[in-house]
Amino acid sequence: MVDMETKIDPGDYVLAVLSPRDRLDAAFKVAGEALKNCTLTMKDIDHAVKTIRRKAYEKKA
Repeated sequence: MVDMETKIDPGDYVLAVLSPRDRLDAAFKVAGEALKNCTLTMKDIDHAVKTIRRKAYEKKA
């Protein structure tokens, strides 16, 4: 039986229903906003995102 008094954190719910790829995309969007006013260039950030995506999505041999 589900306890009706239990509070559900919206952030946990959203992460639970997203696919791993969607979670990664959301993380990159949050990071982009967080790093918007830093000294890194967009080229640096894009390069890092591509590197991480390549590692995350490459086929496991």
